[in-house]
Amino acid sequence: MKKQLKRYLLPAIVLLANLMVLILCPPIAIKALTFTGKNFLNFLFMLTPIFICIGLMDVWVEREMMIRVMGEKSGVKGLFISLLLGMITAVPLYALLPVAGVLLKKGSKISNVLLFLCSSASIRIPLLLFEVSSLGWQFTLTRFVMNIVVVFAIAFIIEKALSDFEQKAIYEKAGFKSTR
Repeated sequence: MKKQLKRYLLPAIVLLANLMVLILCPPIAIKALTFTGKNFLNFLFMLTPIFICIGLMDVWVEREMMIRVMGEKSGVKGLFISLLLGMITAVPLYALLPVAGVLLKKGSKISNVLLFLCSSASIRIPLLLFEVSSLGWQFTLTRFVMNIVVVFAIAFIIEKALSDFEQKAIYEKAGFKSTR
C-alpha cells in the first residue's frame, strides 16, 4: 500500500493542483487542461507506431542475426551500423530507450547500443541539414567531426568502465542471457 502511495504521489499532487486552479480560476484551468490533453494525444500518436515497430523488430529480427551484425564480434561493421541507425532516426529521444532495450535483448554489444543512442541524440541527419542551412557548412562539418569523436569516446569509455558483472546485469535486465 505504501509503495502504491509513493508511486502515485506526484500524479495525485498534479491532479489536486489542477482541481484547485479549476475552482479558483476556471479559464486558466481550461487552457492548461486543453494544452495537457493535446500533448498527451501527441505523445500517444508518436509512441504507438514506435512501439509497434519495436514489437515487430523483437519478433522478426533473429537473435543470431543481431549478434552477427551488432554483437560482440561485429567489429567495424557493427560500429558503422550503430552510427548509421542512430543518424537516420527521426523519433523523440524518449522513444529511443525501448529500442536500445530491444537491441540489448537481441545481443547487441553495449558500446554499439551506446553509439546508437549518442548518435541519435546529437548527429541526426535532419539536424545536420538544418545546421547547414542556418549556420553553414564549416560549422556543421566541424561539429559533426567533433561529435563523431565524442560519441565514439563515450561509447567505448562507458563500456570499458563497466565491469563484467555490471555488463552481465545489463544484459539480464534486457532479457538477454549473456555467455560471459
